[in-house]
Amino acid sequence: MGAKLRDMSNTLPQDGRTPDPVCADASQNAFTATDSPCVAVCSTLFDEICRGCGRTATEVSNWVFMTDEEKQVVWQRIRAQGYPRRKG
Repeated sequence: MGAKLRDMSNTLPQDGRTPDPVCADASQNAFTATDSPCVAVCSTLFDEICRGCGRTATEVSNWVFMTDEEKQVVWQRIRAQGYPRRKG
């Protein structure tokens, strides 16, 4: 029933501290498709859709509470609509 931990023996800090397996596991999952599509070009000035990421104001404010499945649905919709848009 316990969670399986990755072998972290080759990633020990130089000062001899033991890495936190929870943090190490979280860092392995960083930047997945379910992460926020925010591109720091936030604008919902004239409607409820952010001009940077394509999410509704409600989706933006509730993102941290959404399940991975809910986030995937949003990602699919915004990609189909040409978001997220980055300046560059």
